[in-house]
Amino acid sequence: MRVLIAEDELYLAEALQTGLRREAIAADIALDGDAALERLAITDYDVLVLDRDLPGTHGDQVAETVAREHPEVRILMLTAAARLRDKLDGFALGADDYLPKPFAFAELLVRLRALARRPPTSAPPILEFADLRLDPFRREVYRDGRYVKLTRKQFAVLELLLRADGGVVSAETMLEKAWDEHADPFTTAPRVTMSTLRKALGEPDLIVTVPGAGYRLAAP
Repeated sequence: MRVLIAEDELYLAEALQTGLRREAIAADIALDGDAALERLAITDYDVLVLDRDLPGTHGDQVAETVAREHPEVRILMLTAAARLRDKLDGFALGADDYLPKPFAFAELLVRLRALARRPPTSAPPILEFADLRLDPFRREVYRDGRYVKLTRKQFAVLELLLRADGGVVSAETMLEKAWDEHADPFTTAPRVTMSTLRKALGEPDLIVTVPGAGYRLAAP
């Protein structure tokens, strides 16, 4: 296992490095966010031990970048913030595990080894069309760089349209994929959701209605 310790407290970083090396775990140190990203770009690490409050590029930004560009790297986030809200935020940023400070080295070691045993996964790719960008991993949508707030149904419908890659998506498919098996086949929910989705995305309209068939994306 190879670990990168991104921690600005030199004493703590060196203590962790020494302890991990004694356990036959290769460990490197980055004292700020910029150095961490540089090392991650040139070295294959299994786990990133990440202090959330890093100088330079903040630890939150580092986590987001790693989750997006190096999804094979597991993130163990270290922070003094131990509230439930802080933990939920950490996981939302891409962390695989979360360990509040102060912590016992033995617990850190166990968590590292558990992370290393997990099979590698890849974050789903970003979906793009024209000036539209949808991130399935973070559940975010941007239009021309502007964040677009969508409901869960709107997001699901837009994701279906993007994955169709210009193909037509029928109302029946939307009901099957974005609603559930109990949805009324005669409901107007897909049409209503499509109308509100268009309004949320703004002009120019990227969604084309194909009479008798469904909907598809088309460049203006």
